[in-house]
Amino acid sequence: MNTLRKWFGPSKTEVWQRLCAETGGDYVDGGFWKGDKVQVAHGEWVITLDTYAVSTGKVTVVYTRMRAPYVNPDGFRFTIYRRGFFSEIAKWLGMQDVEVGHAEFDRDFVIKGTDEAKVRALFENARLRELIAAQPEIHLAVKDDEGWGGADFPADTDALSFHVGGIIKDVERLKLLFDLFAETLDQLCRIGSAYEAAPNLKF
Repeated sequence: MNTLRKWFGPSKTEVWQRLCAETGGDYVDGGFWKGDKVQVAHGEWVITLDTYAVSTGKVTVVYTRMRAPYVNPDGFRFTIYRRGFFSEIAKWLGMQDVEVGHAEFDRDFVIKGTDEAKVRALFENARLRELIAAQPEIHLAVKDDEGWGGADFPADTDALSFHVGGIIKDVERLKLLFDLFAETLDQLCRIGSAYEAAPNLKF
């Protein structure tokens, strides 16, 4: 065990239990089939951290994800991720990329949204931009279901969702992700695109 720890560092379980101790969150052991998760309350919302796997038949890729369901009164949705080679090609082909008026942020990230004015109002929050920039990899979006083959959400409920390839075992990075979710949910409330009420959906 000590040799494995020396090679691979602490286990996900160790790191996530430490995360709970530092954030006041709950560590939920789901067993072999469901997997473990961390849940942290922020106001009426519950932010859930877990992992999931996608198999292509030959290769299985594990992702870290974070989700928080909330009541979305106006149906506003957005997606943000770091700019790269393929996103530049996609932009050239006409893909939406909303500029929010902050040069470095606009340079580094691609942003899509159902309402461009709301996108700009959302990312006018300097702390939110700072927390996003602190993530080396990020794909943050509002979703209205779990995707192909997954569950649909209640009509008035969406979920703030983050995912990235691999298992995050950096406590400080995970704490910043929880801060990012809390700040995003609060800002969505400020711009009228979330209600500070418990949604009828749990992860």
